Amino acid sequence: MSVKVTLPDGSVKQFDGRVTCMQVAESISAGLARNAVCAEVNGVMCDMSHEIADDCDYKVYTLKNEQGLEVLRHSTAHLMAQAISHLWSNAKFAIGPAIKNGFYYDIDLEGGVIAPEDLDKIEAEMDKIVKQDLPIVRSEMPRLQAIEFFKKRGDYYKVEILSELQAETVSLYTQGDYVDLCRGPHMPSTGRLKVFKLTSIAGAYWRGDTKNKMLTRIYGTAFEKKSELDEYLQRLEEAKRRDHRKLGKELDLFDIFDEGPGFPFFFPKGMVLRNTLEDFWRAEHVKAGYKEIKTPMILNQELWHRSGHWDHYKDNMYVVKIDDADYAIKPMNCPGGMLVYKRKPHSYRDLPERMAELGLVHRHELSGALHGLMRVRCFTQDDAHIFMTPEQIEDEIEGVVRLIDKFYKVFGFKYSLELSTRPENSMGSDEQWQTATDALVNALNKLGKEYEINEGDGAFYGPKIDFHLEDSLGRTWQCGTIQLDFQMPERFDLTYVGQDGEKHRPVMIHRVVFGSIERFIAILTEHYAGAFPLWLAPVQVVLVPISENQSQYAHQVCDALVNAGIRAEVDDRNEKMGYRIREAQLQKVPYMLVLGEKERQDGTVAVRNRKKGDLGVMSLQSLLDKLLCEIADKSDDM
Repeated sequence: MSVKVTLPDGSVKQFDGRVTCMQVAESISAGLARNAVCAEVNGVMCDMSHEIADDCDYKVYTLKNEQGLEVLRHSTAHLMAQAISHLWSNAKFAIGPAIKNGFYYDIDLEGGVIAPEDLDKIEAEMDKIVKQDLPIVRSEMPRLQAIEFFKKRGDYYKVEILSELQAETVSLYTQGDYVDLCRGPHMPSTGRLKVFKLTSIAGAYWRGDTKNKMLTRIYGTAFEKKSELDEYLQRLEEAKRRDHRKLGKELDLFDIFDEGPGFPFFFPKGMVLRNTLEDFWRAEHVKAGYKEIKTPMILNQELWHRSGHWDHYKDNMYVVKIDDADYAIKPMNCPGGMLVYKRKPHSYRDLPERMAELGLVHRHELSGALHGLMRVRCFTQDDAHIFMTPEQIEDEIEGVVRLIDKFYKVFGFKYSLELSTRPENSMGSDEQWQTATDALVNALNKLGKEYEINEGDGAFYGPKIDFHLEDSLGRTWQCGTIQLDFQMPERFDLTYVGQDGEKHRPVMIHRVVFGSIERFIAILTEHYAGAFPLWLAPVQVVLVPISENQSQYAHQVCDALVNAGIRAEVDDRNEKMGYRIREAQLQKVPYMLVLGEKERQDGTVAVRNRKKGDLGVMSLQSLLDKLLCEIADKSDDM
């Protein structure tokens, strides 16, 4: 019996009888077979040793592909677990998946401890196993037999996982004395796992449930080449240097105190940065035809039942009692926006109506999930809700995409788009969801935007488009989103009078640009490493008089700058000039003006740029023209 294997280019390879994935790769080229890591057979990822018995579509992956790197990293997680089992005989292993840029394994040490200084010891044991070049062998076992197998070993986490599976047969992977429950695929042997690094240790509740035991989670990464690993580790070090939590304290912008976990404090300089962003946001929204509103932070329980949040989001909401009635602190701004629309009758001539709100929301996040300004319990969403007729949907979506694009270009962000479709817990009819999804697809196609489909990850009330920013370190962040909603107008009985004189149901868009002001500030802080462009910098100019004789002149120049709208300060402390210049550099102030006796007599300023260094002597007017032009352009030529 012959087997036909169809390759990605449409060509077909024919074999007499069964053939392994590796043999197919060898028939294509010896080089491909040498570098092959895994294969995809009819959409299912397989080891290279997998036997193909029937006609199929076939694709092979190497370490140049994300799929291949994922296999490498998953195999390295098993390698790490094997090394830990040699060093801590009482260790029990939970799950060890590959993740973006690496892997982790959750481990129960049953009273033992792995400290950061132990990572070198684990790596040394891993190196020994790599040198043994142990084959990584897949086998299959009936699920009930596998449960007994792991029970005898005391691997109760594996037993729990197996007990919940529906499959009759499961796969195990063996390398030397180590056996793990795993779907695979994996690298052919431990000898292929030479380039790795264990990066950190954290705590993690089993299955993310605080009622379960806290496990030790060890993170690591793996690459094909050492040069790639070195480059990645350098990026990690740079990311630590740019950590917004560290810079927020050093630059006196913001912090989170023990008295309010997840509730950020913004200091005067941080408020300047925040207000500048919000002023920019307001100005651009006025140009785009939005009207700003503000809705209450606490609303009664009935409203949240009506919106659907009580049923779908209650565990994340803070609930309070007022006058013996149940209320909730808003986790989202949209129900308030519904009431604003509903306050008066609308005609089709009034639509689209674009309402924007910088609304403070509160969401209960687990303490272990909190992370600086990136993950907080209260934050300001730059929301907008657009109410429109069905005929206006695509034009409005296009307008929102263009607006978000305009914002991100100002900050120099590249971005990618992701279209998320209907989730399992959704509200509404199949027809409504299809209409909504088609509208998003048509708008993106009309704009010529490339996008990826994220099946089943839409909001419970409608599909959405997410914007993933790429920062200066190549990291991605989900910020902007556009969500099309047929459900909320139905639940709140929103209407407008159409051309036919009859009442109709409007369609609604939820959208954000920054996403969360707090999180966007964290992203900007790390993107710029705290060296914000002139228009955003909390302090734009520091004046440094060389001696006390120039102090009065420095204050006169500072007053002129401040009156022109420049954020300027004088540093005339009784410290050496070099120390004061260094302080301004550490605070990442864009411009320093060094004022000596000659500058005082000539009415000039010696200008120093934080990146370009000495720019020479200028008249005050020339400096003002330069600064105001740079601020107006929102340029980032630092």
